[in-house]
Formats: sequence, structure tokens, C-alpha cells
Amino acid sequence: MSAKSTRFVGIIPARYASTRFPGKPLVDIGGKPMIQRVCEQALKSLDEVFVATDDVRIFQAVEGFGGRAIMTSVDHKSGTDRCYEAISKLGNMYDVVINIQGDEPFIHPSQIEELKHCFSDKTIHIATLVKAITEKDGISFLENTNHPKVVFNNNYEAMYFSRSVIPYLRGVEKDQWLANHQYYKHIGLYAYRVDVLKKITELPQSQLEIAESLEQLRWLENGYKIKVGLTDRETIGIDTPEDLERVKHLIID
Repeated sequence: MSAKSTRFVGIIPARYASTRFPGKPLVDIGGKPMIQRVCEQALKSLDEVFVATDDVRIFQAVEGFGGRAIMTSVDHKSGTDRCYEAISKLGNMYDVVINIQGDEPFIHPSQIEELKHCFSDKTIHIATLVKAITEKDGISFLENTNHPKVVFNNNYEAMYFSRSVIPYLRGVEKDQWLANHQYYKHIGLYAYRVDVLKKITELPQSQLEIAESLEQLRWLENGYKIKVGLTDRETIGIDTPEDLERVKHLIID
């Protein structure tokens, strides 16, 4: 199956409850709720996009701006689980689900296109994105545990994800690491074949996943291939009200 004939759908998991920013999907950004901006960006690359939510306020807001929403359980522990419930309700209409973060209103269409391209290889189960870390980013950026790092093989398949710096450069001073090795940051955008999505939601948590608090390690431990696509664009997630204030100037419409 080629990427051209593959049936893609975007699903945006969106919860109302958030410890750091309650009601985040509905906050106003330049006259539109954030979830609307995410949908509009996703629709630049996908024909069909659904918001999967557990809250009627988000559901009504999405329908209010002409979007499409699906009510899902309040009990899901991850966006992956919420995506699977949503795709289950849609029926056998799609081959690949693209899981788009509901707090990234600046997601770029090229990032979604790169994920779609990964599925031109029919052996790929899951795809995600990485971005090169540069010397300009600096060592503090590299060491930031909120920026998971990725190592991948020559076929661009992930070997491991870690909040620690990987690889460790033995015999090189830390302030020279970025000058001596190309490191990659993980961009938390995923795509899964529908049959694989079902299987990974049934897997129990793994030891590596628990240790690093990275759910993708569960998939690797169970033998699933995660294809890595490269992007040169940074993601801009909004986790707190302070984050929102910092990005409002980026809205141009």
C-alpha cells in the first residue's frame, strides 16, 4: 500500500481537566479557541480531523466552529488510548491514525506530511518525528529532561528514547558534545496503523516506560517498529497560562 492510497485521519485528544491549565483547549488565542487553531492547522494536511474529548464543553465548542468531535471516556490515561476509542467509533474507514496534540496550535502541515510519508513503507507500525539539536540550542537544552532524546538506526527506526542525554560521549568534555555528535530531540507527534493502535493500547505498562515516563518505550519493548521522520520545525506546546502569553504574538490571522 502506498502512502498515496493510505487512508489517513487526524485525531486530536482533548481533555478539559488539567492540573497546570484547566480548560486549556478552550482558551482564546487571537479570537479563536486553541482547539480550533489545532484543527485548522491539521486540516491543511488532512482531509478529515476529529477531536476526541471527554468533556461536553469541548464537544460543543468544536461543533460550534464547524469541527467534528467524538465523546470518549473520562477514564483514559493517555492520548493514545483516547485515539483508539475514537477510531473504534468511526468504524473501518481509515488505515492510519495521526495523533495530534491538542495544545499545539502552531503545528505545521509539513510535520504531518512527513509522518504520512513514513507509511510508504508497509512494514512500519508507528511513526514519529525528531528534530536535530544544534550547538545554538546549547547544552542546557540538551540536558533538559523535558526534551526526550532519540537514537535511531540507519533505517530511521527508533532504537531508544530517553530523558537523559543519549549517547554519552566518552572522552569528550560535556561542553563539546554538541560540536562532536548530532543529537535529536523527540517531537511528540505520532501516527499508528489502526490494527497496531488497538494492540498497543492492550499492552501492560513496561519497566522502561515507568522508569522514563515515556509510553513509546512500551511499544519498543514489545517489538514494534517506530519509524522516525525528520522535521526542521520546533513544536510549541502550551502547558501553562505563562506559555500562552509567550506565544500570543505568533498569531497572524
